[in-house]
Formats: sequence, C-alpha cells, structure tokens
Amino acid sequence: MELAHSLLLNEEALAQITEAKRPVFIFEWLRFLDKVLVAANKVDVKEKQKKLVDQLTGLISSAPGPPTRKLLAKNLATLYSIGDTFTVFQTLDKCNDIIKSKDDTPAYLPTKLAAVACVGAFYEKMGRMLGSSFPDTINNLLKALKSAESQGRGEILLSLQKVLNGLGGAAASCHRDIYKNARSLLTDRSMAVRCAVAKCLSELQNEAVFMWTTELENMATLCFKALEGSNYGVRVAVAKLLGTVMATALMPKQAAVMRQNVKRATLEEVLELMATGFLRGGSGFLKSGGEMLKGGASVSREVRVGVTQAYVVFVTTLGGQWLERNFATFLSHVLDLVSHPRATQTHVEAVYSRRCVSFMLRATLGSLLGEKAQIAAGKEICQAISKQMRAVEAVVNDLNGENKTGAADVSASQHVMVCALKELGSIVQSLSATSSPLIQEPSIGLLETVTSVLLHPSMAARLAAAWCLRCIAMALPYQLTPLLDRCAERINNLKSSPEAVSGYSFAMAALLGGVHQCPLGIPHSKGKLVVSIAEDLLRTAAQNSRLSLQRTQAGWLLLGALMTLGPSLVRYHLPKMLLLWRNVFPRSQKELEAEKARGDSFTWQVTLEGRAGALCAMRSFVAHCPELLTEDVIRRLMTPVECAMTMISHVPAIIKVHGAHLKASAAMVRLRLYDILALLPPKTYEGIFNALLRELVAEFTLTDNSSNTTTSLLRSLCHYDDSVLMGSWLQETDHKSIEDQLQPNSASGSGALEHDPSSIYLRVPVGEAIPGPLPLGVSVIDASVALFGVVFPHVSFKHRLQMLDHFAECIKQAKGVRQQSVQLNIFTAVLSALKGLAENKSTLGPEEVRKSALALVMGALDNSNPILRCAAGEALGRMAQVVGEATFIARMAQTSFDKLKSARDVVSRTGHSLALGCLHRYVGGIGSGQHLKTSVSILLALAQDGSSHEVQTWALHSLALIVDSSGPMYRGYVEPTLSLVLTLLLTVPPSHTEVHQCLGRCLGALITTVGPELQGNGATISTIRSSCLVGCAIMQDHSDSLVQAAAISCLQQLHMFAPRHVNLSSLVPCLCVHLCSSHLLLRRAAVACLRQLAQREASEVCEYAMSLAKKAGDGKKVANLNITETGLEGALFGMLDHETDRKLCSDIHDTLGHMLSSLAVEKLSHWLKLCKDVLAATTDVGGAVAFEVEKDEDSEKKDEMDDDIMFTGLGEDDKPKPSVAPRWVTRVFAADCLCRIILLCENADKAHFDLAAARSAKSKNPKGDLLVLHLSDLIRMAFMAATDHSNQLRMAGLQALEDIIKKFASVPEPEFPGHVILEQYQANVGAALRPAFSPDTPSDITAKASQVCSTWIGSGVVSDLNDLRRVHNLLVSSLDKAQAGKGSSSQLYSESATTMEKLAVLKAWAEVYVVAMKIKKEAEAKPDKTIRSGDEDEDDLGADVLPPDSLITLVQPELPSLSRLWLAMLRDYALLTLPAEFSSQLPPDGGAFYTPETIDTARLHYRGSWAPVLHAVALWLNSTGFGACEEKEEVSSKVPALHSGALSTAKTFEESVKDRMHLMLGVSIEFLCFPRPEEPIEHVMSCLQALSTLLESPCAKTHIAEDQLLAVELLNVLHRLLLTRDPPVIQLQVTAVVQEIIRAALNHLQQQKSNKGKVKEGQIDSQLILGEGGETGELVPGSSLVFASMELLVFILVRHLPQLNTRVKESPSHVPMRPQRLPEESARLVANTVAILAELPLLCSPAGSMTILPTVLFLITGVLRETAVKTADNSVSTSVSAALQGIKTIIISPVARVDNLQTQWSALVRSSLASVLEDSQPDESRPDLDEISMLTAITLFLLSASNELVGVTVLQKGCMERFRNALNSSDPWVQARCYQLLLSVFQHSTRPLSTPYIHALAPLLVEKLKAVERSRPKTAAELQAVQEGIKVLENLVGMGEEQNRVQLVALLVPTLISYLLNENAIPSASQASKDLHDFALQNLMRIGPLYPAAFKTVIGAAPDLKTSLESAVRANQASSKAKDAARQAQPTVQAAPTIKLKTSFF
Repeated sequence: MELAHSLLLNEEALAQITEAKRPVFIFEWLRFLDKVLVAANKVDVKEKQKKLVDQLTGLISSAPGPPTRKLLAKNLATLYSIGDTFTVFQTLDKCNDIIKSKDDTPAYLPTKLAAVACVGAFYEKMGRMLGSSFPDTINNLLKALKSAESQGRGEILLSLQKVLNGLGGAAASCHRDIYKNARSLLTDRSMAVRCAVAKCLSELQNEAVFMWTTELENMATLCFKALEGSNYGVRVAVAKLLGTVMATALMPKQAAVMRQNVKRATLEEVLELMATGFLRGGSGFLKSGGEMLKGGASVSREVRVGVTQAYVVFVTTLGGQWLERNFATFLSHVLDLVSHPRATQTHVEAVYSRRCVSFMLRATLGSLLGEKAQIAAGKEICQAISKQMRAVEAVVNDLNGENKTGAADVSASQHVMVCALKELGSIVQSLSATSSPLIQEPSIGLLETVTSVLLHPSMAARLAAAWCLRCIAMALPYQLTPLLDRCAERINNLKSSPEAVSGYSFAMAALLGGVHQCPLGIPHSKGKLVVSIAEDLLRTAAQNSRLSLQRTQAGWLLLGALMTLGPSLVRYHLPKMLLLWRNVFPRSQKELEAEKARGDSFTWQVTLEGRAGALCAMRSFVAHCPELLTEDVIRRLMTPVECAMTMISHVPAIIKVHGAHLKASAAMVRLRLYDILALLPPKTYEGIFNALLRELVAEFTLTDNSSNTTTSLLRSLCHYDDSVLMGSWLQETDHKSIEDQLQPNSASGSGALEHDPSSIYLRVPVGEAIPGPLPLGVSVIDASVALFGVVFPHVSFKHRLQMLDHFAECIKQAKGVRQQSVQLNIFTAVLSALKGLAENKSTLGPEEVRKSALALVMGALDNSNPILRCAAGEALGRMAQVVGEATFIARMAQTSFDKLKSARDVVSRTGHSLALGCLHRYVGGIGSGQHLKTSVSILLALAQDGSSHEVQTWALHSLALIVDSSGPMYRGYVEPTLSLVLTLLLTVPPSHTEVHQCLGRCLGALITTVGPELQGNGATISTIRSSCLVGCAIMQDHSDSLVQAAAISCLQQLHMFAPRHVNLSSLVPCLCVHLCSSHLLLRRAAVACLRQLAQREASEVCEYAMSLAKKAGDGKKVANLNITETGLEGALFGMLDHETDRKLCSDIHDTLGHMLSSLAVEKLSHWLKLCKDVLAATTDVGGAVAFEVEKDEDSEKKDEMDDDIMFTGLGEDDKPKPSVAPRWVTRVFAADCLCRIILLCENADKAHFDLAAARSAKSKNPKGDLLVLHLSDLIRMAFMAATDHSNQLRMAGLQALEDIIKKFASVPEPEFPGHVILEQYQANVGAALRPAFSPDTPSDITAKASQVCSTWIGSGVVSDLNDLRRVHNLLVSSLDKAQAGKGSSSQLYSESATTMEKLAVLKAWAEVYVVAMKIKKEAEAKPDKTIRSGDEDEDDLGADVLPPDSLITLVQPELPSLSRLWLAMLRDYALLTLPAEFSSQLPPDGGAFYTPETIDTARLHYRGSWAPVLHAVALWLNSTGFGACEEKEEVSSKVPALHSGALSTAKTFEESVKDRMHLMLGVSIEFLCFPRPEEPIEHVMSCLQALSTLLESPCAKTHIAEDQLLAVELLNVLHRLLLTRDPPVIQLQVTAVVQEIIRAALNHLQQQKSNKGKVKEGQIDSQLILGEGGETGELVPGSSLVFASMELLVFILVRHLPQLNTRVKESPSHVPMRPQRLPEESARLVANTVAILAELPLLCSPAGSMTILPTVLFLITGVLRETAVKTADNSVSTSVSAALQGIKTIIISPVARVDNLQTQWSALVRSSLASVLEDSQPDESRPDLDEISMLTAITLFLLSASNELVGVTVLQKGCMERFRNALNSSDPWVQARCYQLLLSVFQHSTRPLSTPYIHALAPLLVEKLKAVERSRPKTAAELQAVQEGIKVLENLVGMGEEQNRVQLVALLVPTLISYLLNENAIPSASQASKDLHDFALQNLMRIGPLYPAAFKTVIGAAPDLKTSLESAVRANQASSKAKDAARQAQPTVQAAPTIKLKTSFF
C-alpha cells in the first residue's frame, strides 16, 4: 500500500500486482491524492498536471467502481481548481462524449457513470468559471436520463444536483427543463432514484422561483404521489423537499424575491395544501369523482407518515421564532387534522392520525422552543382544550337533540383532546418544576381545564386527561397529594355520574402509578383512602344498573393502582384484598354450573369485567409486591385463578346464548389471566396446565378467531442485529413513533391508552413517552405467546410432541394470508418456548420431539416472507443451543449445506445461509468448529453473487455472525474474507445500502477477531490493518447514514486495538459533522466514538474540533456544523438540550466527563465559562432573583463588545441563533460539572485554594489559571442554581455551594490579615439559602439547605454574631417545624420525607453545637490555667469568661428542646438498627420521627444523620453532668401531675444516667462493630469523639468502671476497628477513648482502695488483692480490662514500629531497619499509646502488675530504642519523651513497696536497665543514635530505683561507660546535657549510689574543664557546655566536707581564673570568649564570699592567680555604667539552665 502514496500513479507497481488487488491500489492512490493535492505546492502540481490529468482521465474508461469514481471526479475537479484550467474543456468534452455514447452494455456502464460523476464534480467545484458550456452539458445529461437504467438515473440526478449547486442562479435558463424531466421520476420504481430526484429538486428550489409559486400545488401532489409505496429513505428525502418548498413559499429567500416580482403564498394556503396530503393522500384533487363522495379508501399510511415528517421539516425550516409567533394557527390546524372524519375512519386509523399529530407537536414544540416559549405554548393548548370542552358540554347538555351533528363532533373531539392533552403533559413533564408558572397562573386555570376533561363522554379523552394530571404531578410533586384528595372528593360527590366515576378513578390510578417517580412520595393515609373508595365502589356497584359497569371497573382499577405503592403500604391491606379476590369468583364447581344458568347479557358483562378487574389487581400485586408473595399468599391467590381458568372454558357457551358483544369482556379476562400466570412460578399451577395449554394454543393459532391477527412479539424475540434483513422492520430513528405504523404485523404502532386502562398506572416502558398498549385482539395473542414460553419448559415431552404436530397441522389447514398470520404466531410461540428452555437450561426432548420441531422450522426456511425466514433461522439456532448435541447440530448444518449447493432460487438461498449464521451464533465457535470451513467457503461464494443483492445481504450477515461467534478460530480465514469485503465495497452500487451495512458488520467483526494483533508491524498485519482502514474510508464516504455509522464503529474498534494507526485529525472533524446529522443512529455512533477517544486523548480531540470550527470561521463552508468558539464541549452541551435518546445522552455525559477530567484543570476559565453560560441561561421566570447580586464587572466588557456587534451584526440576520436556551436538565449537569471541577482542582494543586499563592503564580505566568481567582464566579453559579425554579437544579446548586464553603472556608484574604476571602460573600450565601426554608419548599431541598447552613455556620467564615444570625434564624425556624411532632395536618409528602427533613435539621444543629463547643473549649483553654483548678466540676461557670460573640450563645437558648429531640432521635436510631428478628420489639406506633409504615425508608435517613447527633449529645451530657440540672426541672414540673409527694429524685437520676449511657454506648458499639465500608470517615470520627467526650464526664466514668465487661467489649470493638480502618486520625481518636476508659477504671480502683482503707484499717493485705490479677496475678482474656487494652495498644505500636515485634526479627526474610524519625502523626500516636501502657500496671494488684510489667517495660524500652534519633535542632520527639515519662511512672509505682515481690521487682528493674544500656551502646550501624535520650533513661533508673541498683557492679560499670562516652563526645550539646544529668546523679540523696560515680567521673570532668584554657569556646553551644561543667564542679565543692574544702576550691578557682582574658586581649576576642570571661569573673566574685577561708588560702598560694584576678576586677569596674546595667541583668539569665526538656522528668 505504501507504493500507492505518490503524487503520480506508480504504474510499475500497479503492473506487478494481481488483477484482483488493482482496484484497491488505485483507490488507495486516489485517497492519498485527495489529501495531498490540497496541501501540495502549486508549482509542483502544475509541473505534473498534464501527466496527472492523463492518468486520471485514463481511469475514467477503466470501469471504476462507485467509491473510486466519486474520488476520481473529486480529484480531477480539485486538480483543475488548483492548477491551470487550459485543458478543462477538453476533459469535459471527453466526458460528454462518453455520456452520449450509444453503448448500453453492462460492461460500459461504470465508465459512463464515472464520466457523469466527473461532470458533476467539475461544475460543483468551478461553477461559473466553466462559463457558457453548461446548457449543452445539462441537455446531454437530461437526454441520457431518459434512456438510462436505474443506477444511471440516480447518478445523473446527483450530477445535476451538483451542477445546480455550482452554478447557482446562473443556470436559470435550464431550470424548467430540469424540473420537467426530473419530476416524472419522483414516482420511479427504484427507491434510490426517488431519493435522488428529491435531492435534485431540493437543490433546484433554491433558485427556481416557479417551484414554490406557480408550481406549488403540482409539487405538493407530486410529493404525495412519491410517498406512495415509499421506504424510509424516500420518506425522509421527500418530506425534506416538501417541507422546504412549503417553507420557502411562505417566506421566500431574499435574493430570489428581489429578482422577480413574486406573489407570496399565505400560511392558510400552505397548510391547506399539506392537509390534503395528510387527509386525502396522493389521489390529489383530480379524482374528485364518485370515489371521493363514497369516502373511499383511506389515505395510504406511507403518505400520511411522510406528510407528517414534512410538517416537521416545514416548521423547523421556518425556525423557533416563527413557531412562537404562529403557534396558535399551527396548533388549531393540526388539531383540525385529527378531528377530520377522513383521518379517523376506523379506530386504528384514528389512533394512527393521533400519533402523527402528536409527533408533529412534540418534534417542533419539544426541540425548537425554549422553556419560556413552551410555557406560552402550554397556555395555547390549554385554551384549545377548554374551547373543545365547552363545545362538548353544549352537546351533552342539549337534551332535546336540536344539535344533530353533535354526536359526530363529540367523537371527533375525543381525538383532539387526546393529542392536546398528551402534548400538554409532555410539555409540563419536560419542563419539570420550571413549569410552575404555567400551573399556578389563575388566568389559565390549567388544572381546572384538565380535570374538566375527566367528565368527557369518551373514554380516550378521560384517560388522556388522567395521564396529563399524572405528568403534572410528576413535574410538580407538591401537586400530587392535593390532586389525589380532589379526585377522591369528586368521586364521592359525583357517585351517580358514570363519566365522573370512570374519569376520576382514571385520574387517581394515574396519580398513584406516578408515585414511584416522586422520591418524596405521598402520605401513608392516602392508601387507606383509596382502599375505602374502591371498596365502596365495588360494594355499591350492584345497586344501580346504570353505574354497575363503571363502578366495578373503577373499583378494581384503583386497587390495581394501589399495588404500585409497594409492599410497605400494601402489607396493611393484604388480608382485605385476599378476601375481596376470593369473593369475586364462585367458590366451587357447583356454584360455577349454577351461575351459567342465571343472568342476562348485562349482568354477564358486569361479572366478566369485574373478574377481569380482579385478576388485573392481582397481577399488579404480584408484579409490585414480590416480597409479600409467601407460599401461603400464593396458595390463596391460586383459588380464584384456578376458578377463572375453569370459567374461561364455559364462556364460549355463554357468548352463544347472550350475544357476541361479550367477546371483548371475555378476551379481557383471558388477557388478565395470562398476564398473572406469566408472573407466578409455573410450579404453582401445574394442575391446570392441560386446560391452560389448550386455551393458549387456540389463542395464537386463531382457532376461534376469524380475523388474521398477528402477534407483535416476533420483533423482540428475533435478534436485534437481524433487523437489517427484515427490511421493513425499522431500526431506531427519530421517527420511530410514527414509522411503527408501517410495520407489517397487526395494528403495529397503534398503541393507545384506551386499549387497556390499567396501563395508566403501570411503569412506562423504557424509551416510551406514554404507555401505548396494543388493541385487545393483539394483546391477548401477545400474552398467550409469552405465557406459552413460560409454561413450555415445564410440560411433559408427550404434550410437547402433540402441540408441535398440531402446529404443523394448523399451518397446513390455513390458506393464503391466513396461513402467513397463523405461521407468524406459531413461530413466535415456538421461539418463545425455545428461549424459555434455554433460560431454564432444560432440553427439548427425545428424538421424535426434535424431529417434529425440526420439520416445522425447516419448512419455514423456504418461506417467501423474509420475516418468517428470519424467525425460522433464529429458531434453528435456539434449537441447536437447547439440544446441544454435536450429531444433531451436524445434521442441521449438513441439510443447509446440501440445500445451498443445489438451490438456485433466492428464497431458499437466503433462508439457509441465515440458518448457518444462527447455528454458529447460538452454539459458539467451539461447538460448530468442524463446520467452519464449509460454512465460510459457501457464504463467501454466495456473497459474490452480484445477480441478487438480497442473497448477498443475507450471506454477508450470516458471515458476520460466524466471524463474531468463532473468535480466534476464525483467524485463518481473515485475509480472504477481508479481501472479499473490500472488493464488494468497491463494486456494489451504493443504492444497495443493506449490502453495505452487512459489509460494515463483517468488517467490524473481523477487526475484533484480529484484535490487539493489529498493533503489530509484520507485513501481513500491516496489510490487514491498511485494508481495514481503506474499508472504513469507503464506508465513511457512503451516502447512507447507517453505513457511515458502521464505518465509525469500525474505526472505534480499530482505535481500541491500534490507537496509533487511527488518524484523529481526519476522524474527529468527521465525527463533529455527524453530531448534527438528522439520523439518530449516526449521532449515537459519533458520540459513542467520541466517548472512547475522550477517555485517552481528550485534548487532541478538542484541538481537532476547534480547528474545524476555525475553518468554518474562515469562510470555508462546512455543512451544518454547530461547533463555535466554545469547541466540541460547547456543542455537546448544546446537544443535551435537543436529544431525548437515553443512550445518546448518557454517552454525551460520559464524553464531557472524560474531557472534564483531563482538561478542566489546565483550561479552567474555559470550562468555568462553559458551565457559567449554561447556568446563566435561567428562564426569565426565575431571573428576577438572580440579578440582585450581579456585580457590574461585566459592564465594561459589554461596552467594548457593542462596537464590534454594530458592524458585524448587519448582514447576519439569517444566521440561526443558538436555538434554545439550555434546558434545566442541562443546567443540572453543568452544576454537577462545577462540583467535579472543584474536586479535580483539589487533587491537582493546593495553590487553587490559596489566594496569595495564586496571585503570585498568576503574575509569574499570566496564562496559568487557578480556581481561587474565580471564586466570585463559583459563588454566582452556585447561587443561580440554588435559587432556580427547578428542584433538581436547586439541589445541585446547594451541593455546589456546600463544596465551595468546605473548600474555601480557611483561605485567608491576603489584604486583610485575620479575615478569610469568603466573608465578602455572606449576603450571597444567605440569599441562596433563604428560599430553601420557605414553607412550600420540598423536604429534600430543605434538608440539603440545613446541611449547607450548618457547614456555613461551622466553617468559621463569619465571626460577627449579627451576621450569623441571618442564617441561624433559618435553622431556628426549621427547628420549630421539627418540633411539630409526627401528625402535622397539611402533609403533602410521605412521612419519610418529613423524617428526612427533621433529621437533617437536627443533624445541622448538632454540627453547629459541636463546632460551638469546640470554640468554647479553645477559648477556655487560653486564659491562665490557675483559675481553673477550683471549678473543675462546675463547667458551666466557665461560660461567663468566654468572649461574648462565641457561637455557643446562639445555640444555648435552643438546647433544652434540642437535647430532648436529639435523645429521642438516638432512641429511634437504636431501635431501627436492631436485627430483623427483634422487629417485634419495635414500638407499634413508630418512633419520635418515623411511622411504622415508612420504616424502611426512614432507616436510610437515620443512617445519614445519627453520627453528629451522637457527638452533640455526648457534649451536652458531658457539659451538663448528664443533664442533671434539666432533670431537676423536669422532675419538679412532673410532680403535681403524679400526685406523689417527694419523689426520690436521686434514684431516677441514676436510672436516667444508666439509660442514657446504655443508649450512647449501644449505638456506638453497634456501629463500630460493623462500620460499612461506604460509611464516611466522618461518621467513625464523630462516633469516637462522642465516646471520648462522654467518658470525660464523671457519671459516665463510674458507670463504665463498675461494669467492667462493658469496658472490655468496647476495647475489643475498638481493636477490631483499628484492624479495618487505617487513617491515623482514627487511631489517635481511639487512643483518646482508651485513655478515658483506663482513667475511669483507675479512679474507680482508687475509690475502692480508699473505701476499703476506711473500713478495715487493720488489714493492709486487702490492698494486695484489689486490682486485676488478684493474688495469683493471672489475667483472664475476655474479662480482663488490662488484657484487652494491652492487645489494642500492642497492635498500634507494632503497626507503626514493626521492629518491636520479635517474630519479625526472627523471620529469615527480615532485613534490619535503621530507626527513623517517625512522621508527626505516628509519633503522637506512639506517644499516646506509651502513656497509656505506663498507667496499666496501676490497674492491677501487685501480683497482676508483675504479670504485665515485663511486657510493658519491653515495649517502652523498645520504643525508646527505635525512636531515639538525633535531629538537627536537638529536639526530643514526642514518642521519646513519652517513653521516658513512662519509665519514670513505672519505676516509682507502688508495687516496688510490696515486700513479697521485692526480688522479682529488683530483677525486673535491673534487666530493664541492662537492656537500655545494651541499646545505647555506641554502634557504627547507628550513627544517629540520640545518646542523650538514652542517658536520660539511665539517669531515671539511677535516681528512681536507687535501692535496687546499689552495688550491682556490672550495671554500674555500664552506666559509667555511657557517661564517659558522653563527656568525651565531640558535640558540645551532648556534653552540656551530660553535665546536667551527672549533676542530678551526684546530688542523689542515696550516698552509696552517687559516691562511686563521683569517684569515677569527677576527675574526667576536671580534666575537661582544665582543657578549656587551651581551646576557648567558639560558639554559644560550646560556652554553655563549659558553664554546665563549672556548675557541677561548684556543686561538688558545696557537697564536700569542711576539711576537704580547700582541695576542692583549689580545683575550681584556678580553672576559673584561667578563663579570664587579659585586658589587652578583650577587644579582639570573640563573643563566646568574652562571655566566658564575664562568667568566670562573676563566679569568682560569688565564690570568694561563700568560702572565704579556703579562697584566701588558694589565692595566697599562687601569686600569678592573684594578679590575673585583680587586673580583671579593675577592668571590670572601669567599664561604663551601661555595661554595668547589662551585666546586672546577666546573672538572672544564667540562673536557670538554658536547655529544658519538654517534660521535666526529675
């Protein structure tokens, strides 16, 4: 293929390749040329132009295929337009000669077509440059047109279209000729030609004025004729032509009007013309003879559907603004259409006409009008309805019958009503909550108007009104309950009117059916209301015969609708329902017989209707309440069901007696029975199988049915992919709802509510706007077929055989059309049965059953009806799947092989080739592997059969199935298949679109088969890959949109496997163009592909799309493109407003989501602007609020822009404006995107949330963009959304607001220190929240807003109380609502909605209170600690000291009521979390905030809000001492009521404490046992904080200490929590709780000891037994608190310091780790853990403490060893100081004083010290060991455990060694600390301990200090070391006895004097040196007076000392006064040691 990539065709290469590959080579060259010519250098092109022209013109006569000729023509035209145009006329003449040629052989045809294509391309590209040659060319083409065959006609017409396009108005002289020649072809046999004519005429009407003036009527008639017998493609093309012509006639194009004086048509004339097509079809006005008077044949359906599409084109062309202005005229016109008698000749025709009119309204109103205009349209429709209704009422009330035509008017009015109400419902539903102005405006009176139609005499109109009410209630859920009440009231008041009973019951049923779409639901009591009304109706039905029928139907309808409310409500009414059902049917066989003899035709009708109704209600129950279907209930349901079954068999006899009008009621009973049986498990009705099957088979074989009704299920039972074979079975298009009418099965697409009123309350099928049950005749057959499939797998083989034989017999008996119908039904049933077998994994049966089935199926493979052939193929595949035996499959395959080898007729070849495909599809590659080779070779041969395109289609389709199902086994056949696919793509005419679609399927399947191999670089793979790309390119250029869609999905596959080889720069623009396609499937494919591309390469995709937009901007015309400067993402947002297809919208959402994730952070302002533009388009109804807060920063920009607009805006009026403002759904999506952007920025870079950093970054890089700079936009967007009309948008806006507050609350404002940036938006936040608390706001919004309030108050943004009050008052108001109790009167929503709202408010208050208490606590911690010692237990007194503006003052007034509500809520929650088996313990009348009926939904609401409440309650209990003060008030207030004198308040208080403790701990432990993984981490934190807060209070401490098992359980639960939750914050919080538990236990133990001490002072032994471990010291796991704590604490330590675990060290894989500094959080955790560990021994008895002490000391010394690491700043980490503190706590513990444990204790202390010594040994592997921490530990041992250590020489030696090392350390800091520690050892009171150390270490000390004289200190640290050393020496002097004093002073004084500088050296000395001089001098002056005698002696002995000292003193006195002052200050500094540990250990 690479050889083809050259400017000139490489002829040598071409000559060398095989004949078969040449076309591909040439095509590849042309493709390359097409890309290159545009980009090439003009000079190069001109050089080679002559040769190129020769090569290209040479190709014309080489018979090129369709894609090749298209490209060839395009390249030739491009070449001339770029290069010289000298030879263009020669080439043109050459082409014209070829066209004139008389050679009509098929071989010459491609050459002719190529010439035609070239002519078209020349004129399109160069137009008027070709001058006056066009008349000859056009005449030549028109001549050829007359004699050409269909392919030629199509090509010539396309060429003419291009010629016209290129020449524009210049070709006016030929317009009439073209028109005359072309119009006759509008009714051509070939559909492709009709399409081509329509396109050609569409082009012509741009310039030819006569087409939409004088010829307008003829054009219309022509189009109507063209629509007769048309296919979908023709209908679309002709509708486009007709609609455009009509629109042009109404509003002519300016240019054409200027030239000629044109008479415009009026709107009435145009609409009248269109209407003739709709009502009279193509017969036109010519045949107005007798036939018309007879009201003859109705319009052909194709014409009606085509004209409907034309109406839509007409309005769309005129545009949205035109529709807005002329809506009233348009509406009255279309409603007149549907009321015309010709449109409604039969019921089915009437339904079809209604669907057409509904489609016209929906397609125009729904997409062209914005929300505001839709509301206006709604008003118009409403007026139309009331006008009609007035007319109807006039007729109904006209009793004398003066108005003769009245009855006809009434029946016609029903259809008008149905269309108008359906559209009104659709408008309201699509507007959702934005439609409230339409509903609320009294002048319209919408609700009154719609409810008035409920009394219409026709059932269809009543149902439509009920449906419309349901739409209103869905859009505005607050209307639901009032509407229900209103209907209920009317039913009761108007019981005597049949219409009222029927109409209002329809409305109630519709409303009940819609409840499931309203998350807030309806009050539970409405269920009881409905049941009572229904019972009443059923009870009174018999009283009045005029009303019997309506009341019976209404009663059962309501009960059926009630079932849709689900089990929680139906549960209460079930017993009553079962009773009602039982009573409708006779109890026994005898009663049944007796019944047959009684009654007249009317009573039978009522009875049958009643039973049908009862069965319908049962079916609704089974479908909607599966949870209630216990075996017992099913048994009780079966009684009436079996009875109904028996009754059905008697009905024919009854019909014989009483007349045929009972047939419909009987059919209804059967339908209901089949429906309910299909939902019940077949095992339950095995007993009635025989009778049932007899009925079912009779039903679908039409035994008792004279009409040839066919089922509608075949389409859904056949495979979706097969639709391409069934031609007429349309795929999904935008016109699906009207195109369904043209399907071949009975009454297809004629669904209407009146066929089955029960559908008004059932769920609407996916993709439908309104339920459309088919007519009863079809529904019964459908139901029987579906039930047959359910029952068949459970029937015995014998019966299966009988039925299959019976089927064959039925088919044989029937003739003609009836045979087709019977056969279709039977096949559908068989398919349904086989599908049932496959789903049940059961087999078909023994040989004879298979034989019978096979004979049945094989017979249909040769049927002339393609649908039957399809069904037969599908059935064959399913049979193979069910039988699953290789021999059976082989036999089936062989039959088809033989047939295909011999057969020549199209029918059997297509049928059997599909059979092969289906076999492979259902058996898969493995099962059918041995037939693969034969199947493929046969199908490849069939696919090349050019004589029949049908055979090609079926063969290729089967081939695609085989490739798909064989997977890798197909790999060997890929190359031949691929080359066949390419050959066919290059040769099959484009008009055979089905063949091309199947080729696309094959190509896609082949790409999947090769799969990831496609990335490879081997020669074969490269060939395969380039073949695939060529195939895709051919299909992309095809004119049919389904083929283009196939191309896109193939490219998508390729991109998945080999992304590098798919050229995005050409693919993306192509996809962007398809986004505006008029074909749904193509738009779907384009978006699906973009979605995949955006996942990997979002930025490239956006860039390519933008380049396309730029091209369009540069004036290069790109066909209908909607990409502007907002790029692809803007276009996708725009699509969301128009698209209704679910799949498409979800793909658009995903695509935008992927783009957002990859690009939002980089292109922040672009995306924010996108979201802002979408959100800012609030409908003006809600706009008033939005502009209050708008800042004026945009006004300057506006001024700048205005000038540009003035100049550019003149000529652009005809540009389409952005059609509609974004609809609310799109705005909700934009608000969600906003939240995602904030989240993405958070994960990207912290600078997004730091204003100072953002500004500096912006100044460095102006292109950079940070979120915080857009804060005002974010707030504005959230505000706009939160104050919108649409509830969903308000929710999204509040969510965004909450996110903004959370993320930006702490961002400081750099210009005003101490303030945050959000402060300036207080007003906006308040204004956004206020509307959410208005009384009429739905609960979910109020709940969300409460959450935002608490976030805002708690965020600390606003510090001024008065500002906070605004938001706070909102919460106060909602708190009053929450206190109102359960049964508040005016309830609109279900109880669970109220629960949700109240809980949200309580949760919000709890969060505020938690924050308030936190602030209060911090404020209390600031003042000096000394004040607090007195009032430790009276926390409340502290409140007065707080700053006055603390938050707590806001919460305080509400606390009494809040605390009560919080406790009530926790009680509810505790009960609701009980497991199911305790459900009997729940209070029967519900809890404080939930009712027993809504318990399931309530659980969810509680689950979301209990945690903050628990924390708040804990804080409240702690701060009020368990509500002590509040208790007293309560008790005193209760006293009078109880008449009991003095209640013992103390006891009740104790009990209440106990209850509250159990409640709080119960809730916490239950939650912490099993926190669900999806629970937010905040809940876990709240729960733990609540526990630790609770345990701080004394009451709680005593409670948990007295109940030790409770404490142990809590510890075990916490341990378990640690195992599952990782974050350090949680672990820290857990340690806090553990600490509180241990403290509680310690306090309790102290009390016990002191009590014991008081009682028996004599026996001290009792002290020994108190505490855990008793006398033996044994700790029992499970009941021991100490053991439980140890388990948990060890877990934490080992988690953070794995080296502590000895097992780790012993494991062979262990690599010793160097101790490292722990991260801050871990260090704090370890510190807390160690602190708790050290306290544990205090909980034990002495014996017990000896059990745990070894472990505890091992762990603590381990922590010391692992964390003692030197740091740069010599700081001591928290974990080290905790370990040191722990060692001290343990060593001085009371255990040491117990006599009998003395030896054990000594051993323990000594070994601990020994391990510390060992750990502190200097070691090169640990250079960063912190010796000082180790020395401190050693010193602690020496000081605190002196008795145990005296005289242990080994240890003594080790300790001295460590001190010696430290003294010799090179680090002055270590020396200084060592001196300090030595001093404390030297000074120890136990002389035996300190003396050896003094003897050993003092000499070294003196030596060190002496040495200083030689090296004076250079730094402050060195100076300090010297000072500390001197201090030790001074102390030693002081400690010495009098007689040794002189020797000691003799050591000290000379050392000090040696430090003095002589006076000459002072000025030049360093600072440290000077300081040393001063220090020495002061010490000398202090020592002199202390020991005068010794001092004199020493000074006297050495005169040089004396002189040094004297000169220093003199110099000192001489220095200035200022120095003097400074020096006086200095000793005070020196007095305290300058290094302090954080904790003082000594």
